[in-house]
Amino acid sequence: VQLQASGGGSVQAGGSLTLSCTASGDIFSTLAINWFRRAPGKQREFVAAFGSSGSTLYADPVNGRFTVSKDNAKNTLYLLMNNLQPEDTAVYYCKSQGQWGQGTQVTVSS
Repeated sequence: VQLQASGGGSVQAGGSLTLSCTASGDIFSTLAINWFRRAPGKQREFVAAFGSSGSTLYADPVNGRFTVSKDNAKNTLYLLMNNLQPEDTAVYYCKSQGQWGQGTQVTVSS
């Protein structure tokens, strides 16, 4: 599977962004896809997951602010990020079946 993340940008604290992860192939509806992020000077960390059964899971720092959803017709996974904070600044990646997308930068200013 090939993944491509997009939708990053610069926002002020309290703002919102929606990231997209588009996947190639005919099996998108069965894929479990995860979002990760890497902040400057830190290791990559788990953000959210959309399981193959439709279940979702969120890391504690984003729980209640971020929402992951999937549009099988568009082969796209979304990450809606609300109430963004400066500590959310990172490069965001999607991952599925061991493959990583190229990442999209999110910058949140205070």
